[in-house]
Formats: sequence, structure tokens, C-alpha cells
Amino acid sequence: MPSLNKTKRALGITSGGLDSILSALVLRDLGIDVSWISFKTPFFSSHAAVKAAESLNIPILVKDITKEYLVLLDAPRAGFGKNMNPCMDCHALMFNLAGLEMERVGADFLFSGEVVGQRPKSQTKNSMRYVEKNSGYDGLILRPLSAKQLCETIPEKNGWVDREKLLGITGRSRKVQMGMAEQYGIKDYPTPAGGCLLTDNIFSGRLRDLMYVQKDFEIRELNLLKYGRHFRINNDLKLIVGRSKMDNDNILKFYRKDKDILIHPASIPGPVVIAVSCPDREKAEKTGGLVCASYTKAAPGDMIDITITCPGTEGVTRVKVCHNSQFREFMI
Repeated sequence: MPSLNKTKRALGITSGGLDSILSALVLRDLGIDVSWISFKTPFFSSHAAVKAAESLNIPILVKDITKEYLVLLDAPRAGFGKNMNPCMDCHALMFNLAGLEMERVGADFLFSGEVVGQRPKSQTKNSMRYVEKNSGYDGLILRPLSAKQLCETIPEKNGWVDREKLLGITGRSRKVQMGMAEQYGIKDYPTPAGGCLLTDNIFSGRLRDLMYVQKDFEIRELNLLKYGRHFRINNDLKLIVGRSKMDNDNILKFYRKDKDILIHPASIPGPVVIAVSCPDREKAEKTGGLVCASYTKAAPGDMIDITITCPGTEGVTRVKVCHNSQFREFMI
């Protein structure tokens, strides 16, 4: 239930970006008690949000919504954007979950840093209206930076927030926000692009393969989509091949000794290769060894030793190096 005391409380959804920061500061200047909620999945993180909250002394709750998000990705009502980004339904889901938290803590309304016209799919007036209607909290979502471009919300109608002191920013230009940041002394904030991997073409292709070709997968496999080269050999066999030491290290974080097959050169530098939960062990070992060898610095035709670790066993096999172009057709 809304709070009954004089000071109104607002819970904002934040990515940690400049618009999120400014929306909270505008409301705080109007005497609103602001706090934040930030959502994370393998597709986007809450790191910037936590950093912003700490620097501005704004309480923040971080919530992992991976399971809910996978349900959404299966069939978003408003469809996808250019890639695997279900932006409109994503925002509706976040506001729904934020609304539940608002009720739990006794806050009065929700807010965000969204600006009309800043995003071609998710931040038009129509898409914002879609989000409101499908969030379950229609009328309780305030967007302080663009409020004067939108219909009055309950917080404005009830006098909790003075509409005249809100803004009416539109479009993709950042000049107004940058000027506000200077006034507030905000200097350290992330760029507005690049926050969600679902807008990335390569990542989206890998996710489609996981969801529609492989179909059955674990949460850790979503994280593995971020790293290395990915080769779909058949429906049951995918190989993930490190491109650098950092890639190798990140891939190994999600390697399961009890399920996966790990492949790497025995005595020369090269990639870590894993076959995740592959039922065809023989195929994984043979093909994985060839792919691994082809991405070392050994010349085609050379013979090198490859270490193969399966659940419960480890061995070394001799592999003839071939050119990695042979596997290009399998690359996702």
C-alpha cells in the first residue's frame, strides 16, 4: 500500500546510465524519497547501476530475472527488435516486477529515465503506452525527463510531484542531459549504447541456435555465448573455442567437469575448447581435437598432441593439423 506519511517514496528502474541518474536526482530535488531496483541476466548486468547508486547514496536492490526472462524470450507479445531484443515486453516485465517490489516496500509510484524518441522501438509514445498497459501498474509509472510530453500520471494528478518542475525532453540528442549532468556535478557515467547483448547480431545468432536448434540448455550456456568462437557441428554437439587467454579463462569459469569435454593443446599455446554436455563422446573428441589443433600456431600438416578430458578420464591424442577454414561453415 502507498505510504501515508508526507514524504512520498518512489522506486526507479535503473541501468546506471545518465538518464536513470538524472531522473532520480530530479525527483530527489522535489522532496521524493527515491530508491532503485536493477535487474540482471546473462544478457545485461547491474554493475553500472550499483556503481551509480553507491556514488549518489541511493538505496538499490539487484534482482536476477533470468528465469522470468527466458519465459519472455520464448514468445514476446510485441515481437523482437532487429535482433533478439524484446524491448517493449522487456520493459513491461521490468515494471511489473518493480511494481511488486514497490508494493512490498510500501513505495508510492515507479519511475525511470526513459526519454521519448531516444530509442526507435522501445521509447516512442506508443511503445511507452504499451508498457504501461501491460505492466500491471498503469498510471503509476513516471518518466521525469519526458513527463511534459506524456499524459499525466497518478503522482502528478494527486500532487505528489509538481508536473511543472518536470521536464519535456524528446529525441536522441544528449545536450540537455549533458548540461544537467554538469549542473549536478555528474562526470562519471556510461555511454548510452551497448548495455544489452540481445541487440548484438552475433550474440543473437548464438542465442537463436541455443533456443531453436539445441533447445535444451542450462543457464551457464547463456553466459558461454559471450565468449570464444562457437561451432554447431550437429544438434547435439557444439564446440566453444577460446580466442585469447582471457577467453580461455572465462570459458573455464563455466566448464563442468562432471558433464563437459575439455580439449586443449598438450604442450603448445592454443585455445581451450569445450563440448557442453555432449552425448556423443567419440564425435566430440574427434572433431573437437581437430578444431582445437587448427586454431594453434602449428602449421597445417603438423602432428601435435591434444589433451582431452572427459568426465572421469583424461588422455592425450595425436592430431594432424588442418586449416581452420574447413570448419567455417559450422561457425555460428
